[in-house]
Amino acid sequence: MSVHRDETPQERVYRHRYIIAAAVSLASMMQVIDTSIVNVAIPHMMGNLGATVEEISWVSTGYIIAAAIIIPLTGWFSGFFGRKRYLLGSIILFTVASFLCGASGSLTELVVWRIVQGVGGGALIATSQAILWESFPREEVGTGMAFFGMGVMVGPTLGPTLGGWLTDNYSWPWIFFINIPVGALAVAMIGAYVHDNPEHQRTRRIDGVGIGLLAVAVGSVQLMLERGERLDWFDSSLVLGLAAVSLVSAVLLVVHELRVHEPAVNLRLLAQPQFSAGSLMGIVLGAGLFGSVFILPIFLQGMLRMTAWQTGLIILPGAIASAISMGVVGRLSATVDNRLLIMIGSAMFGLGMWQLSTITALTGTRDLFWPLIWRGFGLGLIFVPLTNLTLLQIEPRDLAQATGLNNFFRQLGGSFSIAAMASLLTRFVGQEHDILASSVSVYSPVAQSRLAAITSGMMARGMDATSAKAAALRALDGRIMLQANVLAFEKIYLLSGALLLASLPLLFLFKQGRPTPKATRR
Repeated sequence: MSVHRDETPQERVYRHRYIIAAAVSLASMMQVIDTSIVNVAIPHMMGNLGATVEEISWVSTGYIIAAAIIIPLTGWFSGFFGRKRYLLGSIILFTVASFLCGASGSLTELVVWRIVQGVGGGALIATSQAILWESFPREEVGTGMAFFGMGVMVGPTLGPTLGGWLTDNYSWPWIFFINIPVGALAVAMIGAYVHDNPEHQRTRRIDGVGIGLLAVAVGSVQLMLERGERLDWFDSSLVLGLAAVSLVSAVLLVVHELRVHEPAVNLRLLAQPQFSAGSLMGIVLGAGLFGSVFILPIFLQGMLRMTAWQTGLIILPGAIASAISMGVVGRLSATVDNRLLIMIGSAMFGLGMWQLSTITALTGTRDLFWPLIWRGFGLGLIFVPLTNLTLLQIEPRDLAQATGLNNFFRQLGGSFSIAAMASLLTRFVGQEHDILASSVSVYSPVAQSRLAAITSGMMARGMDATSAKAAALRALDGRIMLQANVLAFEKIYLLSGALLLASLPLLFLFKQGRPTPKATRR
């Protein structure tokens, strides 16, 4: 006689774990894609809305600042509203704001709804990650993180590609309207299959001071990073003021959050060595992910004159490589020491960056294929194991706060990396241009011969001698500038690879190398 028993709530969650993974990964991917999809449509928006470059930049800046403020608060909001309710509300807010962005008839409307969209989108990644971590048995958690990682890692690559296609074939509002069916599907799946853990303790107090200080600190530093390069950094009084405000408010935030019982951001989690080491490596991972995604399209479109669609097609194989490696590592992470997987992934990433550092002005699609494949495989091998190790010893009650903090640090690393790369690129181009130009003088037979040949060509087209020589000098300087840009990009890629490799000693701080069914969290 067989004995039947009812499923426990946890067993019901495990039974639907792949549906849950698909639902929350869909929501996360929607948010990540939307961060980058707008960039390729900026020129179209400027023409349609009659905006300047400075004005239209708030379409991206407003979204990024709003999302950056919300990300570290997601744990507190999940505890206050309930994780499922908060995630559903955020997806609905994001989706409705997407429609209103596409329907905007003025720049002001578009910026306002982009900020609202950022408030909704900021919650999606961290909350989804917390739900995934609880939806899989501990020995299978790597598989769940692989689902999540595919969206987070592939999204920044697909964004420009999808945005370019939609803008070229339809119009810029469709980069927002595309979110509506995706958001509706995510809401339906999460509403049906995701349930709150009954053991979670609800947050009862509103930490208004902490929320306010966080908003000022994160908003100031994000705005400083967004505007710094344009305003020549600390030569600008605005940048200096933003830096001072962000520093003071960050110090006050730390002091306040360590004193309150139910903080908006639980900074005490950083006392856990494995979590703090993983978060620090997450900053470096964010720098490698977002920084390299930011810099490559600039080279392809600015130097090689490729379209957004062509750029996306070149980057796409690397994104597919990331997805494949995450699928593989999701299975391996339960049996192989995750620290070893991170080291292998870092070596692959470093190899890809070194190969990219050999690019020239004559570089073609085939030359970029394998470097981007190595980069993609490497990032995929790093992301899932690093997430596993970072959260492995976190108590279940602190999971939402931990995922929020972890994602915030990765986002911060990306923001700092993009700002640093933009500044370094400008500086390196100037340095290389000066070095190259110094060899082009009246005493250089090669330079004089080249200049004479270009001048003759110009005169053959009907120019007078004076105009032809001036045009020849401009053409020669343009070629010098092209080579200076190539050399500057080479340096940037080498720095990106070296930064990630330099962070590997942090692996010694991880005491536990892989999740197990009996993994303890102390």
